[in-house]
Amino acid sequence: MAETIRRHVYVSGRVQGVFFRDFTRQQAQALGLTGWVRNLDDGRVEAVLEGEPASVTTMLNKLRDGSPQARVEHIAVREEPPEGLEGFVMTG
Repeated sequence: MAETIRRHVYVSGRVQGVFFRDFTRQQAQALGLTGWVRNLDDGRVEAVLEGEPASVTTMLNKLRDGSPQARVEHIAVREEPPEGLEGFVMTG
């Protein structure tokens, strides 16, 4: 079985109201990742990504670039132990 890692991510900038969550969900599903993404009240987007290390790294790079309408100013990434999530959902 392939190694699974988990990253908890906070993205700052112009990332709400620009389809960033949907972009994140689509990209994560295409990479076979599990987890979730949601808007925060302070204007940031929060996401949890679980999957193979190469896929998670690719996804982090996509988040740094952002969706076409977004302007990512900062991304904070924290390592966490995987929880074995299923699917990738968009909340909040």
